[in-house]
Amino acid sequence: MQFDIFFSICQTEVDGYMPDEATMLRQFFDQVKLADELGYGTAWIAETHLSCQTQKKTSFAVVPEFQGEIGLNTDVLQMAHKTFSITKNINVGSAIRNILCNGGPIAHAESIRTFLKLHSLNPDEKRRLQIGFASGRFDFANEPYGIRPRSTWEKTAWPALKGKILSEAIEIFLRLLKGEVISSEDIPIRYLSASDFRTPKDWQTVVKDYIAIDPQFSEDGSIAIPKFWTFEILELIPKEVDLSLLDLTIGTHDPNLQKLANEFLPVSVFNLSITPQEVIEATHKRMAEEFNAQGGGWTRGHMPRTALIFMDDTEGASEEEKNAKAKIKAEKAWTNYWKAMEGTLDPAKVAQAVGNAIYGSPTEIAKQIKSKYHPEDRLMLWFDFNNHDNEDIKRSMKMFKERVVTLLNRM
Repeated sequence: MQFDIFFSICQTEVDGYMPDEATMLRQFFDQVKLADELGYGTAWIAETHLSCQTQKKTSFAVVPEFQGEIGLNTDVLQMAHKTFSITKNINVGSAIRNILCNGGPIAHAESIRTFLKLHSLNPDEKRRLQIGFASGRFDFANEPYGIRPRSTWEKTAWPALKGKILSEAIEIFLRLLKGEVISSEDIPIRYLSASDFRTPKDWQTVVKDYIAIDPQFSEDGSIAIPKFWTFEILELIPKEVDLSLLDLTIGTHDPNLQKLANEFLPVSVFNLSITPQEVIEATHKRMAEEFNAQGGGWTRGHMPRTALIFMDDTEGASEEEKNAKAKIKAEKAWTNYWKAMEGTLDPAKVAQAVGNAIYGSPTEIAKQIKSKYHPEDRLMLWFDFNNHDNEDIKRSMKMFKERVVTLLNRM
């Protein structure tokens, strides 16, 4: 089993305390140095864009009750340069990099190629850049960059249309990243049809709006989507870039997009702790056939999965007491999260979330991991969820490596 670590760098109030930005970032670098010393494989860093606080004032506020900022990392490439400068072995990854905002797929491909060129100037460099990518979590971060409905029918079709936009961006991003010389004419047109919608009624509503611009359109047909990126032939610089220190992981459950990405480069798949087990296993089975195996075949390690860890090892406490205390930590963290994200407390959601977390004494956590995961799985351990206590987070990181992993190796 492989153990990575996930950092949210989430600046929100916990028990009446909200650290300032400098404190949040200093604590991250302190923790990632320890993660390197302890031998964690990759430091996955959450990414977010534009202020969640300010978006509350907009017409499309999506997290109106959240206090603070969901994350402070806006550019994993800058974070990676800094992290590599203070560590020796740990890899750095993005979870996830939004390839629609900040200039779109062309800009992101160019930035990553530039990073890799600089990173590989040292011929002995072995640490990897692991780019998780998708479209981002919230529309408000994409809207200022032109990723928004351009017509009445696109507004009606938006929930389904967003996946098509990501599909277009993925192809542009990966083809330019691998060094192709292309124009937008080389990118196939995407289409919307009835099968892209949850119900026939949803499709019929879109058709009704689309007929206003194309009266001859038939409900049985498909709608050609005008491209979001149009450009004449181009090639990115630097041109001479070695991709051998780059790993790619896509952050979507859409099998079609996972397959599309692997037409161009080897691309792994993210899955969350709340993803149903049947989806996990179905993805492994499918990707064993669809993975672009330029660097070897598909393994379970190609699917990193988040795992929230709530640990207690209070001196003198019994196993039952430690487990109870850890469960209280998990319940408190998820309660605060749902209050912040939705403005109301749904006990059912809290109970479900706690059930997906890993909590207890070191012994109990080892047992839960043993029972919940395949021995060849790859976990992104999340210690800083709803926790600003730097020393407590580091104790959990250390305890996991020294106690939990040792117990797992004996089981």
